[in-house]
Amino acid sequence: MLGGGLRMVVGVLTLELYLGEAASLKGKRKVLKSLLDRLKHRFNISVAEVGRQDSWQYATVGISAVSGENAHMQRVLASVERFVEEHNGVEVLQVQREFI
Repeated sequence: MLGGGLRMVVGVLTLELYLGEAASLKGKRKVLKSLLDRLKHRFNISVAEVGRQDSWQYATVGISAVSGENAHMQRVLASVERFVEEHNGVEVLQVQREFI
């Protein structure tokens, strides 16, 4: 609890992705850049590739957001996850959620 009764919830979503259409690191960057840019603009979140940078068909993506309510944060992360699952050329292999 912050001073004055304010509450801050930080949500962290880690996604392990398979990029089946990527035939090279350049192809991977193209698919990932499109996805990450769309996520940032649509959901106003922080997002970055945080692992598997040398693998051309796999990526680990980290996403974080801040809210004043736990329920709102859960809805945001669920929406982000659905959006990624529906993105062409991307398959979600594993999901990890954390709330701080």
